[in-house]
Amino acid sequence: MAKLTVSDLDVKDKKVLMRVDFNVPVKDGVIGDDNRIVAALPTIKYIIEHDGKAILFSHLGRVKTEDDKKALTMRPVAQRLSDLLGKPVTFVPATRGKQLEDAIADMKDGDVLLFENTRFEDLDGKKESGNNTELGQYWASLGDEFVNDAFGTAHREHASNVGIATAMKAENKPVAAGFLMEKEIKFLGNAVDNPKHPFVAILGGAKVSDKIGVIDHLLDKADKVIIGGGMTYTFYAAKGLKIGNSLVEKDKIELAKQILEKAGDKIVLPTDNVVAEKFDNDVPSKVVEGDIPDGYMALDIGPKSVKAFEDVLKDAKTVVWNGPMGVFEMSNYAKGTLEVGKFLGTLTDATTIVGGGDSTAAVKQLGVGDKLTHISTGGGASLEYLEGKTLPGIAAISDK
Repeated sequence: MAKLTVSDLDVKDKKVLMRVDFNVPVKDGVIGDDNRIVAALPTIKYIIEHDGKAILFSHLGRVKTEDDKKALTMRPVAQRLSDLLGKPVTFVPATRGKQLEDAIADMKDGDVLLFENTRFEDLDGKKESGNNTELGQYWASLGDEFVNDAFGTAHREHASNVGIATAMKAENKPVAAGFLMEKEIKFLGNAVDNPKHPFVAILGGAKVSDKIGVIDHLLDKADKVIIGGGMTYTFYAAKGLKIGNSLVEKDKIELAKQILEKAGDKIVLPTDNVVAEKFDNDVPSKVVEGDIPDGYMALDIGPKSVKAFEDVLKDAKTVVWNGPMGVFEMSNYAKGTLEVGKFLGTLTDATTIVGGGDSTAAVKQLGVGDKLTHISTGGGASLEYLEGKTLPGIAAISDK
């Protein structure tokens, strides 16, 4: 069933509550990366250009102490948003109360207001992240309509997404997806439920345990599943290959064997690896095929594996990539991840979807982001979506 979206709403003269994902890196009041703010602009602009009042709110980091509140205020975000929109954004340094209510009452059509970090409510018993009913109802009372554009938190059941949505629906007020949320549902949903074939999934990262559900779910959907990153060596161990000092989850070796048996020829593992004697960017490294020698650990895929992965990908019509091929944060072991990202940028006849911090960082570093179909804004959320799980933040949005 398709979800209600912001373009289905009549926002004119309405107070539109909008959950955004402005969880951006902030240091000393300076925003390090504003991509998440930029990603929300189309929905915000739609609301204000159609004479709605945009009341925005987001979490920022984890608020555990009073000191955290100084570092994690949304004030610098409001300033950056104002710069991007080219118009004033009212910032209210409160999550509830008269100051917030008065500021909302004073809004004119086309105005934008951002209130304080929703996680400030967690200092008093995790009211936000615990989906406190009273808090969800209070926030819902501030608006006429609710638009959820925060895919990055869709896998969490918080007061600011599920709580508000539940309270809004009880009052027969509309709950819709923003354009960013709509895009995530469309691309990730189609990739999992209705992909064009050949469908290839590329899964990297450190641990099999993090991706086990995704691998298992996608084996039924994908034509090939390429495995890279640290979890490779648990599969190596399952195949009886030597892994030296490489990362391994010993308690998952048996599970890896079962996956390999179920997969048949669907799983594609690296055949060569860049190895070193220490987890260190500055020690000498070398490329080895097959077994990892004693005293060495694998830290990236090798050139033959890159070529083999490219051969699998070249005819793909749908590609989903989540997770790095090696220790991406070390420049000497980032090549595998970067080569895969570069090749994805050459696939002009495929739907290419990237999610996860390091994979997203790689395509941005390469400047190929505009050549890909979709870069997901939600790491954990996109992973759970690929696992076939129902995300509470999406489930709470009204159906058309």
